[in-house]
Amino acid sequence: MKTIHILLLTLLPLFAAAQSNITGTVTDAEGHLLDGVTITLSQQNKYIATAITDLGHFTLKGLAKGNYTLAAMSMGYQSYTQTLSVPTDSITILLQPDHKQLQGITVSAAKPVIERKTDRIVFNVENSIIANGGTSWDALSKAPGVTVNADNSISAYRKGVEVYMDGKPLHLSGDDLVSYLQGLPSSTITRIEVLTNPPASFEAQGGSVINIVTKKVKKQGLNVALNANYIQGIYGSYNGSATFNYRQGKVNIYGNYGYGHKHTYMDNKTDINFGDSYWRTNDHNIQTSNTHNYRLGLDYQLTDNQILGVLVTGNNRAGQSDGDIPTHIYSADKSTIDSTLQTNSTDKKGGSGYTYNINYSLKMDSGKRSLNLDLDYAPYETSSYAHVNSTSSSASDYHIYTPTTQHINILSGKADYTYTLGKWNVSSGLKYSSIKSDNKFTFIESDVLMPDKSNHFEYTENTSALYTNLSATFNKLTVQGGLRAEYTNTRGYSITLDSLNKRSYFKLFPTLFLQYKLNDNNQLQLTYGYRIDRPEYARMNPARHYSSPYNYYVGNPALQPAFVHNLELGYTYKENYTITANYTSINNIFTNVTVQDNTTKNYYITHQNLGLSMNAGIRIAAAFHPTNWWDINAEAGGYYQQEKSAYLQGHYNLKMFTYDARLNQTFTINKKHGIAAEITAQFIGPGIQNIYHYESLSEIDLGMKANVLKGKGTIRLTANDIFNAFTYRVNINYLDQQSFFYHKTESRLATLSFSYRLGKDIKAARSRNTASEEEKQRAQ
Repeated sequence: MKTIHILLLTLLPLFAAAQSNITGTVTDAEGHLLDGVTITLSQQNKYIATAITDLGHFTLKGLAKGNYTLAAMSMGYQSYTQTLSVPTDSITILLQPDHKQLQGITVSAAKPVIERKTDRIVFNVENSIIANGGTSWDALSKAPGVTVNADNSISAYRKGVEVYMDGKPLHLSGDDLVSYLQGLPSSTITRIEVLTNPPASFEAQGGSVINIVTKKVKKQGLNVALNANYIQGIYGSYNGSATFNYRQGKVNIYGNYGYGHKHTYMDNKTDINFGDSYWRTNDHNIQTSNTHNYRLGLDYQLTDNQILGVLVTGNNRAGQSDGDIPTHIYSADKSTIDSTLQTNSTDKKGGSGYTYNINYSLKMDSGKRSLNLDLDYAPYETSSYAHVNSTSSSASDYHIYTPTTQHINILSGKADYTYTLGKWNVSSGLKYSSIKSDNKFTFIESDVLMPDKSNHFEYTENTSALYTNLSATFNKLTVQGGLRAEYTNTRGYSITLDSLNKRSYFKLFPTLFLQYKLNDNNQLQLTYGYRIDRPEYARMNPARHYSSPYNYYVGNPALQPAFVHNLELGYTYKENYTITANYTSINNIFTNVTVQDNTTKNYYITHQNLGLSMNAGIRIAAAFHPTNWWDINAEAGGYYQQEKSAYLQGHYNLKMFTYDARLNQTFTINKKHGIAAEITAQFIGPGIQNIYHYESLSEIDLGMKANVLKGKGTIRLTANDIFNAFTYRVNINYLDQQSFFYHKTESRLATLSFSYRLGKDIKAARSRNTASEEEKQRAQ
């Protein structure tokens, strides 16, 4: 820690920061603190930020220097406005009663669906008609710049991501991440944050970060929110959730429960040219699952400036997939069918995961210094019991049974300390995490155990990290700099193969953020970050998972991490218009690859480290407000891609230009009854990934909502991918590898949802005010 401090202090003139906060309290004429007051901040009639008072207190964060207009509104009180300059001291607002206000009319301010902040893009799921009603996985795919790829990996603005929830990494990927988020209703999410260049306080893992923030009810007393959704595609699915919060005195108890039943399908079609024959496979897979997600937390205020909290989260899921997989084998000229192979598969899957957290927060010097401690233990397990049965017109029958179990234990602890050093705001921290995974794969063919095809794989990963962030503002220049140091040990051992792979490495990961304000309407921004992308343990498991006698998936225990450079230069005009030039290069990139063996006719998926993946482009984003009932958020980008590596017995150097665009529009039809509509359209141009050539994708979604039951209930109706166009088509033509595959998950869905809020907006009357009150507003 001392070494990092010395290094950063020598670079102080190059660093800077940032933004100021406005804190304040709202009281009535008798001096009682008022809860649930809507605070809005605007600049030159443009919306900047909003907050809701909690126990009479509010905070507006991340504000640049300048003049603003602040407004406070609450039912039963006269509206309040004042002008102020940032930075400013804490303010006190006195609201006078309004005896003439009409009964039943509530004044409120809603956040826009998409907010573009200096360091992240915020997708307010709770304000999106389209995203609020399905699963969290569906909502994630609707976030700006986020793409769900054919292999269920996620990218944000064409970069790999690490997914967080409430500021903590989920440590899930691939099918495990999909299963978890598909069982979590999107009604439990308040927003999704996309950080294309995360600061040093985040782990260095991933080219970018997606942070899913769940809902917390912050009002006094007992408050409950209920949600139910029905989704209709080819089959019917449904989910529901309940979120509650009880706050009284020093105690705050909160939690939620969600249940989801999913019934859907997936189609995979593969054409393979083996030279002397042509194979065409159609895999129609029907999937069902039942998932329970829950969370229960308690915060207790030990003293005026200390809070101790405990939090338990869990999920349990069970499901089944049934595949009907006919394969037609043609002659080389595709004129005749030489033979057929019929495969039927059944895979019963289950899983459970828990996280036990203890956290402690201490504020000192009236909040100028703070210490936060977190300790997490997360056991996680999955199981799969797969049967594959094949009959062929030209070969003997094939019957295999492959039970698989995976046990993962994750232990992590971290400490974060924030303080001031002259003009500088400083945050430093340390973290240690340990991951242990035990994977057992048993291969049984025609009721006979096959030890040479079975596998027992153990993987451990230990990472120690230190970081420091510095930030300050010098006139028009805002600078923030950070440095994260990580030391990692990994060990992967296949007991069956007696194969050991070990690696230890120490890396420094710098970040830099510069913002220069030309005037009130124009500002420039430069960011740089160096990050690491470590392969998940599932990618390194060498067990073979067969979908047919000739098709399987196998991990690669020799995978090494990739390293990422991110550079962005941006210009912002009047807060609503931005243009960003971006450059990302990934060295030693690891990715999924398909390999066809033209002799054995095996076609399998594995993972491999390749060479360079580079992406450079320009992104333009704009927010328009043509009228007070119509908001438009548009984004478009053009990119130059390069994929370069030695691979198999050759070398490729692929280059191409691609593009994408997204348009989100919201319409307020009747403000009194909360009737609104939303339409979203996105287009993703063709692209490349190693030797894969992707065709373009497009999607259009529609949604409407209305408030009912005196504003406490909301009904939503949405239609996703109304033209059923979101389909992956990929072709490969490299050396003797010639194939095409089509991947289609069910995307055209209609969703009907209903939500209802229980509890009163109780005004909190307290006889004393301490600096620790804002501790009760912290995110868990």
